[in-house]
Amino acid sequence: MPARRSAVCLLLALALAARAAADLPRVVALSPSITAILLALDAQASLVGVDEVSARVEPRVRALPRVGGLFNPSLEAIVALQPSLVALVPSAQQRDLRERLESLGIGVLALPNISYEDVLNSIAMLGERVGRSAAARARVSAIRAAFREASAQAQGRARVRAVLVLQREPLYVVGRGSFLDAMLDAAGAENLARGFADPYPRASLEWLIAAAPDVILDAADPAAGASAHWGHWPSLPAVAAGRVEALDRAITIPGPYLDRSLAELARRVRGSGSPQ
Repeated sequence: MPARRSAVCLLLALALAARAAADLPRVVALSPSITAILLALDAQASLVGVDEVSARVEPRVRALPRVGGLFNPSLEAIVALQPSLVALVPSAQQRDLRERLESLGIGVLALPNISYEDVLNSIAMLGERVGRSAAARARVSAIRAAFREASAQAQGRARVRAVLVLQREPLYVVGRGSFLDAMLDAAGAENLARGFADPYPRASLEWLIAAAPDVILDAADPAAGASAHWGHWPSLPAVAAGRVEALDRAITIPGPYLDRSLAELARRVRGSGSPQ
């Protein structure tokens, strides 16, 4: 009799698990930041397809079907996966894709990720759509707490004149209004590129020399080339002082761990990281 009860319980558990799996949304993620959010919210079971970059940089989704690049996803590959939701970062390149998916009755969730609030709203919205609202709220709360704490620690200290480089040639930097600009502010930096209206502007070498940053935060690829590259301009205060800081590119991802990225950025701004 106990064995029979155990068998019945096992069958019931399997049935409930199958029903839960059937109720899960089928999500295709078209951005590494969106993939990262879903993984952070423990919603991996909802993922049925990802973009090429996500598959390349994230081992946990490497076996999932790939649906093309960030700016050239395959409509056919997406439709073949029968998703209930396609999550993407809105861009001019994906406007046509979004319209075609919606015309086929496939739900599309567009998640802007330029500003600090954009990123937090993306976490909350995605969490709600995949049944992980509580986890999303916890992640957002942790990020907000980290920003409050970092800002409080930076108060009363002299601001560090800094530039955050995203690409060296041509030179792209972090401007005003981006989540990275908010991170620089919370970390105690004076973002010298805030005068640009574009959140990720292209800048000239002449501008950088005139700006005379005390620290260059270099998130360009490859990281190992930062010191050698900027060493060609020894008159830059950051170079003269040995304050070229090579950052892990992951810091620039508008994903679910801005609190961790902020902690690392603050260390580098203060000069307690390892100059490269």
